[in-house]
Amino acid sequence: MITKYRELFNAQFTEKKYQEFKNDIASDFNYLPTFRLAETPFFISKELKEQLIEGCNDVIAFIQKEDFKSLTNKSLELNHKVPNEDDHTTFLAIDFGICEEEGQIIPKLIEVQGFPSLYNYQFNLYQKFQNHFPFLSELTPFINNIQPQEYLDILEEAICNHHPKENVILLEIEPEKQNTKIDFYYCKRDIGIPIVCVTDLIKKGNQLFYKNSTGNEILVKRIYNRVIFDELDLRTDLKLNFHFSDELDVEWAGHPNWFFRISKFILPLLKGKYFIETTLLSELKEIPKDLENYVLKPLFSFSGTGVIFHVTKEEIEAVVEKELYILQKKVNYLPIIQSPEGKVKAEVRVLCIWKKEDAAPTLVCNLVRLSRGEMIGVKFNQDKDWVGGTLGLFER
Repeated sequence: MITKYRELFNAQFTEKKYQEFKNDIASDFNYLPTFRLAETPFFISKELKEQLIEGCNDVIAFIQKEDFKSLTNKSLELNHKVPNEDDHTTFLAIDFGICEEEGQIIPKLIEVQGFPSLYNYQFNLYQKFQNHFPFLSELTPFINNIQPQEYLDILEEAICNHHPKENVILLEIEPEKQNTKIDFYYCKRDIGIPIVCVTDLIKKGNQLFYKNSTGNEILVKRIYNRVIFDELDLRTDLKLNFHFSDELDVEWAGHPNWFFRISKFILPLLKGKYFIETTLLSELKEIPKDLENYVLKPLFSFSGTGVIFHVTKEEIEAVVEKELYILQKKVNYLPIIQSPEGKVKAEVRVLCIWKKEDAAPTLVCNLVRLSRGEMIGVKFNQDKDWVGGTLGLFER
């Protein structure tokens, strides 16, 4: 998209450099992420950046509506409902496929999540790319003229809300087994909070505690929540000492209810040039004859789980809980990134943080996934090169 930097990067790229780049990441914690690391950043033009920002603002305007909670209450009825919900989400991730429509490049909203993403990893990924391609310091992954230290400060405030670090925890299910644990490691290092498994929390009255490295019980005042209920529901082997539905004296950095409210649940309600025709299956009047142009998605799954790309009439008719699925028109992803062999598709996730006192979220950074296949997620491109997780870089 920015020809100058694409040509410069490709000219300097070697497989040896790519291996050194991966080794650099692995050296921080003696661990290389299990998801595929893409060889290149995505160089995003000013025009595309403006479109992405405009698309994000359209999504945010909908989320800011006074009746947003009443519009999305059913999403909680269909799932878990956690007490003490705050006024708005803390984290917002807005995914756009880079597509072609009527011969023009346009970002199309694929998904939106009121849930944390790889905020700490993306910050460090930028540093790693600069280590091996110094000219990339001319570009930035940040939005709104945010500087690197300012970004970390905003993130720390969102996660900790000025509480002592030992009283704030990153909560996950067996965090050491998660594909995203590289982000947890960077969060612990850069923000300074402990990583705790859901099974290690101790409930006393309406308070939660965890044991620190010396075995002392420490009060939990705020939870940076990374638990996906989909996974929690499947893990019937886990023994928790509390329930998410309990009335607890604790703050949430990313209240769990927002995972459901801001999700694929709202896609059928969004109308505009950056949005895709989407219908809740329970409201589908008739099954389209051209199903090859549609994809079936569960509303609340994570990381592409349960998506049926080549859906059939029989599969639609077989869905029992039709209020939990959407039928979405396929879009034409444009192979846009020039690799040594062919072009690659891209999806941009704009990362936002919504400060407690602010009227709207702040667009802060981004995450990019590259693909040569039909599915964009990093786990669908394991056997290909110049695909996987990376970040987008903007001109300053």
